[in-house]
Amino acid sequence: MLALASHRKSRTRGGVRTNSPAVGLTTAALASVTLLSTQSANAAPAEPRPSVEEVQKKVDDLYRQAGGATQQYNKAKEATEKQKRTVGRVLDEVAKRADKLNEARRTLGGFASAQYREGGLGQTAALLFADSPQAYFEQTQMMDRLADRQRGVLADYQAQQAAAAKERAQAAKSLESLTASQAALRTSKENVQKKLGAARALLSRLTAEEQQRLAALERKKEEEARRKAEARAKEEARAKAEAERLREQQQAAEPPSAGTDTGTDTSPGTGTGTGTDTGSGTSGGGYATKAAKVLAFARAQIGKPYVWGASGPSSYDCSGLTQAAWREAGVQLPRTTWEQVEVGTRVSTGDLLPGDLVFFYDDISHVGIYIGDGMMIHAPKPGANVREESIYYMPIYGSVRPA
Repeated sequence: MLALASHRKSRTRGGVRTNSPAVGLTTAALASVTLLSTQSANAAPAEPRPSVEEVQKKVDDLYRQAGGATQQYNKAKEATEKQKRTVGRVLDEVAKRADKLNEARRTLGGFASAQYREGGLGQTAALLFADSPQAYFEQTQMMDRLADRQRGVLADYQAQQAAAAKERAQAAKSLESLTASQAALRTSKENVQKKLGAARALLSRLTAEEQQRLAALERKKEEEARRKAEARAKEEARAKAEAERLREQQQAAEPPSAGTDTGTDTSPGTGTGTGTDTGSGTSGGGYATKAAKVLAFARAQIGKPYVWGASGPSSYDCSGLTQAAWREAGVQLPRTTWEQVEVGTRVSTGDLLPGDLVFFYDDISHVGIYIGDGMMIHAPKPGANVREESIYYMPIYGSVRPA
């Protein structure tokens, strides 16, 4: 009994073991709480939530950047398609050249085989074995002609070899350009998707109340742009009325025999109402005829969705729409806004005619078709459809008259 008692573990006065697991757990928990409290105190304060106005500005900027990236995508896509056509043409030429080279090689091989089978005789031996001197000379002439033909085939073979090497080098260069264009296409596509993804992420974090406020801000922006367009429409109407009054006065002052129709263009929505020559090589009437076809096409596309990189017929981006519309009038515009702005004649905003192209932002990343009265038809942005809108909705870069 004494031996057993000597092996019992001692207890504290409170009856709790000094090495109790509960004590260790409690100590660890207190240490963790203390550590977390310290980390929370030292942590940087949470980033303040952006205001609805800031979100609107950021989203608009992201859409503008996406528009620029879309133009880069369009440019890379066009270059890729062009390089594909070039590579296909060059590879066809290489294949045809290989056929010609093989044909020349087979002909030379035939000559070599014939010489090997028949062997070669010296001139003295050929004379001795000939049936007659005349037969010898005829055989010699035939061999000379055969040698000339062999030399011709050999020269053609060498020319084919040189041409094939040149075409193979051109094919390699074209394939290298195609690879670069495809890489640029992938990069620009990723850029567009990145910008649009960032815009969607910002919008998705808005509460229902914030979304309503954002919609109200958008309506306010549209209303301001509409008021500017209405003021522009009144100004154009006054200019048209004044031009018509002056024309009537001029006709009334002229003798009846000399009074003829001046052909003045009085179509609505012009900057001056005169329809005079624009300096682009066409008269006002001729341009108005083309513009009518452009506007008819553009109006028929209203309601179709904006899709970046699309050029019809079921969806469009901004420059895809302008390119397709002017094609209806027989004018081939390049694909991107950056190229379209260089086509035709530059015109001021005050001198816009229906059909003119209006470009926006400093990076020229958007374009619309002017329809008169300060309004345009354009493919706006992702999530929107082709529609009429005030040209003052976005900052104007400049305008051109394509034909």
